[in-house]
Amino acid sequence: MSEDHGNLIKSPKQLILMVFASFFVPLIIILLLMVYADSGSKKSAGNEHSEATTLIKPVANLNFKDASAPKVNKSGEEIYKAVCSSCHAAGVAGAPAVGNVAAWTPRISKGYESLLTSALKGKNAMPARGGASPDDISDFEIGRSIVYMANSSGGKLAEPKEPATSQDDTKK
Repeated sequence: MSEDHGNLIKSPKQLILMVFASFFVPLIIILLLMVYADSGSKKSAGNEHSEATTLIKPVANLNFKDASAPKVNKSGEEIYKAVCSSCHAAGVAGAPAVGNVAAWTPRISKGYESLLTSALKGKNAMPARGGASPDDISDFEIGRSIVYMANSSGGKLAEPKEPATSQDDTKK
């Protein structure tokens, strides 16, 4: 009982069709599977941001500024949010949390100058200037952030006086 098995491809046209099908049919199947798998992760049509965009956040935000523009001093709250809040919001690494009156009272009682010196030189786990560059944040702005944090924690410190700019600074 021998049966002759014939060749399935009998013409060049059939060969071309088989080559085409062997490459593109699996591609189409994979594409359809990807669309099907992705359709289950969509929340709703009105939701502009998917879960993936909220999970992926930039490590840092770049703030481009004109070097020739005049320096505008930031408020204590702005400096706190930009530099100090990473530790002082939750009390990380021994930093007194803003709003914790018990933690701030002994520090405030030492005075503004003592707090400013600790912030500029660093203390315990806190790096000098809170890790900020002197080119980006001035001593005056750090002083403002200290006053903001202390006053938010039960203190009554006066806002530091803005340093006078000299004729040479305005010409630069």
